[in-house]
Amino acid sequence: MPTTVKKRSVVVGGHRTSISLEQAFWGALQTLAAQQDKTINQMVSDIDAARTGNLSSAIRVWVLEQARQGRLQPEETASRAANSAGKQEE
Repeated sequence: MPTTVKKRSVVVGGHRTSISLEQAFWGALQTLAAQQDKTINQMVSDIDAARTGNLSSAIRVWVLEQARQGRLQPEETASRAANSAGKQEE
């Protein structure tokens, strides 16, 4: 599983910010957003509204909780992460 940290820009509350997450978490976030018919920006904004600490940490904890609740299948996440990595290199 990819462990490389990727920094990406997202829009949260109308403001652009950068978030650093491991590629596996970006893939999981993309999978979960697609399942809920949301964009990454919408998903991160939802997580941001409910967080109490660091945004990157809040995203990781949220993704972990979704996985624990059975909303994230490991093969889906690995596939999304691999596809995202390939798209970033193009």
